[in-house]
Amino acid sequence: MKTKLLLSFLLLFHSILFAQRAGYWQQAVDYKMDIDVDETSYQYQGKMALKYTNNSNQALKKVYFHLYFNAFQPGSMMDYRLANIADPDSRMTTNIGTAANPKFQSRIATLTPEQIGYQHIHSLTMNGQPTSFQVDGTILEVTLPTEIQSGETATFDMSWEAQIPEQIRRSGRNSKEGVALSMTQWYPKMAHFDEFGWHLDEYVAREFIAPFGNFDVTLNLHKDYVVGSSGVLQNPSEVKGYDKKAKIISANGKATWHFKAENIHDFAWAADPKFVVDSTKSKGGVTVYTVYLPANKQVKENWKIAQELAAEFFDFCTERFGPYPWPTYTIVQGGDGGMEYGTATLITGNREIKSLVGVIFHEAAHSWYQHLFGINETVDEWFDEGFTSYVEELAFQSLFEKRGQLDTNPVINAYRSYYKLALSGKEEPMSLLADYYNTNYAYSQAAYNKGQVLAQQLGYIIGQQNLDKTFLKFYELWKFKHPTANDFKRVAEEVSGINLKWYFNLFINTTRTIDYAIEKVDDNEITLVNKSNLAMPIDLLVEYEDGSTELFYIPLREMRGEKPVESFAIYDGVQRTVLEDWFWTKPSYTLQTNKRPVKVQLDPSLRLADIESEDNSWVK
Repeated sequence: MKTKLLLSFLLLFHSILFAQRAGYWQQAVDYKMDIDVDETSYQYQGKMALKYTNNSNQALKKVYFHLYFNAFQPGSMMDYRLANIADPDSRMTTNIGTAANPKFQSRIATLTPEQIGYQHIHSLTMNGQPTSFQVDGTILEVTLPTEIQSGETATFDMSWEAQIPEQIRRSGRNSKEGVALSMTQWYPKMAHFDEFGWHLDEYVAREFIAPFGNFDVTLNLHKDYVVGSSGVLQNPSEVKGYDKKAKIISANGKATWHFKAENIHDFAWAADPKFVVDSTKSKGGVTVYTVYLPANKQVKENWKIAQELAAEFFDFCTERFGPYPWPTYTIVQGGDGGMEYGTATLITGNREIKSLVGVIFHEAAHSWYQHLFGINETVDEWFDEGFTSYVEELAFQSLFEKRGQLDTNPVINAYRSYYKLALSGKEEPMSLLADYYNTNYAYSQAAYNKGQVLAQQLGYIIGQQNLDKTFLKFYELWKFKHPTANDFKRVAEEVSGINLKWYFNLFINTTRTIDYAIEKVDDNEITLVNKSNLAMPIDLLVEYEDGSTELFYIPLREMRGEKPVESFAIYDGVQRTVLEDWFWTKPSYTLQTNKRPVKVQLDPSLRLADIESEDNSWVK
């Protein structure tokens, strides 16, 4: 035991030293944009002044921008991806075969020149000097007139024109619910550069990473339009919808909308003449706006209920996962589902109340996992979507369903979906780049569900209280930065004193599964067996003939530490006995009891992701 305590202390000391990566740096951007929109042609003219600060330790000869609208053209990589993946997104395809023998055609392939999306760059200078640039799909490659030295800030001035695509994928025009303009991924966005190099992912409908910065955005569009947007509206008394006493100021029939946002890494907006605006404030002071189409009485009632629950959501997450740091959050109807952006989300809004609250909670939870932490969604998709789904589910059960503390797994449905994936033959490692999964099914189940399992099962390994502390410590160390999954692992090790290398490596980088069984119970002897190739610590609840119970805890040797006692009602009054650790190289484990068992249960909290549960219990 003394050896274990020493090892735990050394691990804790090491984790404190390295909880943040040595020499960490990140780039910074400041956007100032002026946009003139022609809503009749679905085109706009844009001007941008971008200050880019190179905080890396090397000079930059080139920079890159993302031109996402260019994906909505026949012959794009997104077009081909839709045509060739086994289970394409139905929102972007048409079945030209039969129900029995489907054959999918990309809707992008049939777009006419008036329907496609594009971003055409007219001019681009750096510090007043012309640059050399070329467009390659959705990437703009810029060769600089002079290098941007380490520690230097350069100013880019750009003018461009864009056409908003008819095909909706997050962005687009005239959504199925009738929203005129859904403006996401709408501006040339500086690509992300970090210790891993430039992140130059072609847009094929997955997600993003970008540097943090400030946004100052001016939108000029028809005076009858109402805008919902990232950031804080600077002139509510001059535009429609936000101030009942507003006197709309217009020139040439257009009103000017001015928004500012600080320390975000994406900016989105949507606009429609029929939008209504409502707002409320959380107890913690976050102003929550809803901007939506009041299609009917039920829709309006649902949005009102959802708005109040959204305010409660920010208070809930502030307590559990760290304070929401921005003054506003805007929920805008638009797009084709739900997608998170800086201090805002676009969602489809004609939903029944449970669905509406669920999608709002999910996208708002992205304010932590992804937006506050700047997670690379193209690399660690499970860290983004899985942890967000975990936050969403905890909040939904607490606020919408009004359920108290659960004795068993609160994300058990995610476990069930993961089991189906693991047994389907379609599973791929979660470490796979998000764009490269063979099927959308494998991607979504791994990212959204197996990612939740990783988080909840981590609580099983280190203890639920330690998991809760890990989330808050991670917030403290990594807010407004770009952490990796390894950074989260290190914080969990620091908090718990438990080595987690084995868990994160095997659960993320492989498709190995967990499968334990109670092999036999013979009088006072219980034999357990690991039938799989992924070893885990074990909680074993034993009930005896006299009605008493005992919880046997078997650590895994690789943990180099022990989980503390957990405060679950199912364990109240239960004696806890810590046994010698189990080696991952040893397939079976035998323990002795002092009384005769009548019932034995592996993992009564249901947090161990065991793919075959029928052999996890024994009854005399």
